[in-house]
Amino acid sequence: MSNSSVVELPVLTTQPDEAVGPCCPPLTERPLSAEEAERTAKMFKALGDPVRLRLLSLVASHEGGEACVCDISDVGVSQPTVSHHLKKLKDAGLLTSERRGTWVYYRVEPSVLAAMGQLLTAAAR
Repeated sequence: MSNSSVVELPVLTTQPDEAVGPCCPPLTERPLSAEEAERTAKMFKALGDPVRLRLLSLVASHEGGEACVCDISDVGVSQPTVSHHLKKLKDAGLLTSERRGTWVYYRVEPSVLAAMGQLLTAAAR
């Protein structure tokens, strides 16, 4: 078998169940709608677990803002548990993922994190 030919594999991108986007306006701007409150609670609930918070931090602080699952799996739990927590973060819209060959790379959604931060920031008066 010759190694002289290179075969390019397609890049598969997985998306969370819901479209990723800002969750809602700052709490001081107006009351949240029921839908906004539901979506925001899902995001904060996902961050309420120390392992998930640590995984999000590992991805966010990784060079380039993305990390291979192979680089972030050492968080004191088994690999299946890491995968479970990464799925919860994706389902909440906090991460996106992309399969490259046999590995999955995760990225933090900056617009979502910025919106979550603004949610808790009081409007300047």
